[in-house]
Amino acid sequence: MEAKIENASLAAGSRRRNAWVRFCVSRVATISADVATVAFAYMSAFALRLNFLEPSWGWGNVACAFSIAAAAYVCSLFLFGCYSKTCRAVSIRDVPRFVWASFAATAFLLATRFALSDESFRPFRTPYSVCAITFIFSCIGFVSTRVFWRIYVTSRQPCAPFIERGEKSFDNAAVARFFLGRTVMVTGAGGSIGSEIVRQAVAAGAKKTVMVERCEYALYEIDREMRKKGAAVVPVLLDVADAEGMERVFSEHSPSVVIHAAAYKHVPMVEINQEAGYKNNVLATESLAAAALAHGVDRFVLISTDKAVNPVSAMGKTKKAAEDAVMSMNGRQGGAFCAVRFGNVYGSSGSVVPLFEEQIRAGGPVTVTHPDMRRYFMTIQEAVSLVMQAASRAECAIYTLDMGESVKILDLAENMISSRGLRPYIDIPIVFTGIRPGEKIFEEIDVSEKSAYKTDMAKIYITKLPGRD
Repeated sequence: MEAKIENASLAAGSRRRNAWVRFCVSRVATISADVATVAFAYMSAFALRLNFLEPSWGWGNVACAFSIAAAAYVCSLFLFGCYSKTCRAVSIRDVPRFVWASFAATAFLLATRFALSDESFRPFRTPYSVCAITFIFSCIGFVSTRVFWRIYVTSRQPCAPFIERGEKSFDNAAVARFFLGRTVMVTGAGGSIGSEIVRQAVAAGAKKTVMVERCEYALYEIDREMRKKGAAVVPVLLDVADAEGMERVFSEHSPSVVIHAAAYKHVPMVEINQEAGYKNNVLATESLAAAALAHGVDRFVLISTDKAVNPVSAMGKTKKAAEDAVMSMNGRQGGAFCAVRFGNVYGSSGSVVPLFEEQIRAGGPVTVTHPDMRRYFMTIQEAVSLVMQAASRAECAIYTLDMGESVKILDLAENMISSRGLRPYIDIPIVFTGIRPGEKIFEEIDVSEKSAYKTDMAKIYITKLPGRD
């Protein structure tokens, strides 16, 4: 294990060195291109000013004055932050930077002409008209060279998405047939996943959607959004661990479908607060499933996680226990109980993506626990669409969603930095903080034939459970 960690650290160090080498090469190339641009603008200005004739003080003195002009322009470009982004990320909003940098360089050359008014300094002075023409040409040159370079690079190396997802194929007709006219209860309805479940349940034609959420503001937001659309929703400000309160909700609204998304999902936080994690993820789920059984709910869906597969964290163990509790309800007095396992939801609250975005906005560092850390990702819409399809099925099973290929978190961090025109390790440092308690380097989502049965719905598999298959 120590050897693997050492190898990963060496690989990360190599990436950092390579990033610095690329940065130095690109910086030299960019400055060289800018000097060439100034040279073209400067010499063109002299040619236009003197009708392509040699000045009386000679081309050698012109070259001497040009060296001062070139230094002035390059320094101004640095001062105005024109090198703070890669050429690929320069946009129309950055044009004023180049204009002001050129203006500052021109002002410096004019000030030098006044300061060095003595004739003996003539080789170091630039004529007024040449300064003006150079200013115009250099502005055009700086912007156009970056635009052309951006077009060239983008055409050869288009920006890759942060997560690669294959073509999505959803059986929306089956979902609509199942949810149409039903009363649906969604727990954790104000969260990233829960709120999307509410949206898709409403879109599928649910007669009424009961939204259970203990965070008042989150519940207010999704309730306001749904009411704008004229949806029949009922906001219930309640903790699912409140058994008596949930009993009243079941009695009053008689939901026929329950999708249980409320849970503690942050691995390190549950690792520190294991008792709270057990009460919220296990006991509350047991109580909710029992209430659903008692009230004749047709379909109960537990939102589970890949961390319940061979769990090592407290959170994973609580979700595995929650799965067992839900599945134990099957075969009693009706109802169909199931669970849906999937990995990280891209951009959800508490996930790594909002954290990276916050760290990049703050100027870094971006923190990655381990260079080899990998995770499975789905977009919120895709994950919930598959959950809704699983809910519409008849099996009393643990479903596993096909998450595609796992994503290296270090690659994700580098791509997110690069997408903002910044350079990983140079503009935004990346630091490795070490694996946190309860974390795995690789999560386990296995949809191979040895571990799961393929269903007739794309990306949905039925997990083979030891002793049951």
